[in-house]
Amino acid sequence: MKDLQLEFFDIPSPCKGVCKSDDRGYCQGCFRTRDERFGWLNFTNAEKQRVIKLCQQREKRRNQPKKVVAEATSRQPEQASLLDTPASDLLDSKVSSNDFDDFEL
Repeated sequence: MKDLQLEFFDIPSPCKGVCKSDDRGYCQGCFRTRDERFGWLNFTNAEKQRVIKLCQQREKRRNQPKKVVAEATSRQPEQASLLDTPASDLLDSKVSSNDFDDFEL
């Protein structure tokens, strides 16, 4: 029934008066391509419906939060080179003399 009504009434242009193209070639206001904007008056109602659905999908896709490729927060430590100083040598070797006062051999 809805389709029958649409045949009696012309589908209005989705133009919002912005008329600037983004980097993908879509209008920033209505999300139509250049061809869709210039051919609107020659389209059939079915083609106009299709264009409006495409515009809604484009707007929804643009308004979705952008997926940020998160860097691995749990990076694996780099494997030490065989030429590097062993980690045990890198420890603080300063020991106070008070630590071994009661030590006997």
